[in-house]
Amino acid sequence: TLLMTVAAYHDEDPVQRRLNWTLWRKVLAFGRPYKGWFALLSIVAITLAGCEVALPLIIASVIDTVTLDAGNARLASHLWVFAGVCGTMAACVCMFIYAAGQIATGVGYSIREVSFRKLQELDFAYFDRRPVGWLMARLTSDCNGLARIMGWALLDAVWGTTMLTGIVIAMLVLHWKLALAVLVIIPPLLILCRHYQFRLLISSRAVRKANSHVTAAFNESIMGVRTTKALVREHRNLKEFEQTSTQMFDDSMRNALYAATFLPLTTMLCAVGVGITLWYGGVQVIAGSMTLGTLVAFISFASQFANPIQEMARTITLIQGAQASAERIQSLLDTEPAITDRPDVANSTESEPETIGRIEFRQVTFGYNPDMPVLCDFTLTVDPGQTIAIVGPTGGGKSTVVGLLCRFYEPTQGQILLDGVDYRERRIDWLQSKLGIVQQTPHLFSGSIRENIRYGRIGASDDEVAHAARIVNAEAFVLDMPDGYDTEVGEGGKQLISLARAILADPQIFVMDEATSSVDTETEQLIQAAIERVLGSRTAFVVAHRLSTIRNADRIIVIADGQIVEQGSHEELITHDGRYADLYKQHFVEE
Repeated sequence: TLLMTVAAYHDEDPVQRRLNWTLWRKVLAFGRPYKGWFALLSIVAITLAGCEVALPLIIASVIDTVTLDAGNARLASHLWVFAGVCGTMAACVCMFIYAAGQIATGVGYSIREVSFRKLQELDFAYFDRRPVGWLMARLTSDCNGLARIMGWALLDAVWGTTMLTGIVIAMLVLHWKLALAVLVIIPPLLILCRHYQFRLLISSRAVRKANSHVTAAFNESIMGVRTTKALVREHRNLKEFEQTSTQMFDDSMRNALYAATFLPLTTMLCAVGVGITLWYGGVQVIAGSMTLGTLVAFISFASQFANPIQEMARTITLIQGAQASAERIQSLLDTEPAITDRPDVANSTESEPETIGRIEFRQVTFGYNPDMPVLCDFTLTVDPGQTIAIVGPTGGGKSTVVGLLCRFYEPTQGQILLDGVDYRERRIDWLQSKLGIVQQTPHLFSGSIRENIRYGRIGASDDEVAHAARIVNAEAFVLDMPDGYDTEVGEGGKQLISLARAILADPQIFVMDEATSSVDTETEQLIQAAIERVLGSRTAFVVAHRLSTIRNADRIIVIADGQIVEQGSHEELITHDGRYADLYKQHFVEE
């Protein structure tokens, strides 16, 4: 169903039980610039754990001092030591929050910067295969999750290990027999914490996934409410939503059950350790082989076992949960662009030509899926200054031709030659800097109309921006806006603004990919007049949906099934009474 299909995009990757250390070594490389902060965080964690182990020992010393020699008890020194330890702990807490924040913020910045740079390098085919939402999740939630783990996981691991080691050593030094008796709770405590932390992670991810499904269902229902009512689908939609909502209820209850039973069970195990301490230690105190202060210290240590074990189990579980994020981020960073300059071309010191003259497609074959070619042995020669219009049925390969020309894709067979030289012998930047492209649905960035036009040439002055707008008949539209060129872009005038942006770059080759297919007749006339004005001596490729816009083209080629089936001027093709004539008659009837 529609709701379930939309929700399926929110599925999460499974948690990996086995850690991939090779992967994590690559991820940890992002932390190298912050190794000083890592060192500080480790020192702070060790110091904090040492202070927490020292506190029960200080209290034990106070108790023994009072009970064994009450008349000569001097507690001032103990008080100063206790205050010093507490002050150190407070300072450590401040420092570890700051250090972990520095690491998380810095690593997140590094991952996002490197990921964004990689996205700029990747070819169009990469984006064709991945939805925008998937990429956005990589740059947001995945980056943030990894950044948090880099700082806080280190803190928990170092603190937990030091704390547990310190407790064990302190107990063994104080009374090794009682220590061994109390330590019997550690194995079941480790197993319990590991078991529950993993299940809490799984159940919480299931809740997030179910919540995403519910959110998607709400969004789809609200956006499609008119269609739902028109097709009388309310009852069916309600049934579908009940299934989704029930799943979220079940997952939430399971997560709540794990959370509700985990703490009591760990508390019970710690209570067992305290009970062992009270029983065996009490006997030793009565027998005079153990002081009361030592017994109190043991009770404190036994009750503290759960904290470091819980934190270390949680850390390992979080790392396992984040491994999918690490894999997705690393797969993005490891992706090599399918279209890139060869090393000898990129490093060449030979000057490149200032202009592009003749363009030739020589027996070009290409398919987005290699097993399903869109163009087959496509051959076309274009002389400088010619306007080539490309028409044909949907899926015939019209946009593919200009996509290959712009080197958004490359031929799987054959060549595209610029003045007799394969365009792979030239740098991509050199070629694309000489192109002006207006697409069917041009993208305008957030900001003013002026900023969007200036995107074609960042250093252009306000006068040059206004001149470009006048050339493409966009100035009247712009000046009708409340703030003129400083108006925030909206839905209107996208094609005209995009055309002005393209002309501001002063390209040698214009590419118009169905630029008038989604505009009204009045705007189409403005665009057509602007195109005729700006082309001049420039070479142009015009992919046309409305045939009325291409009658004056130097040559019209009709593409079907990836090949040219007709070509010539408008008058020649009408006289020929072939495919183009049929398309033109159909268009005339529709108009």
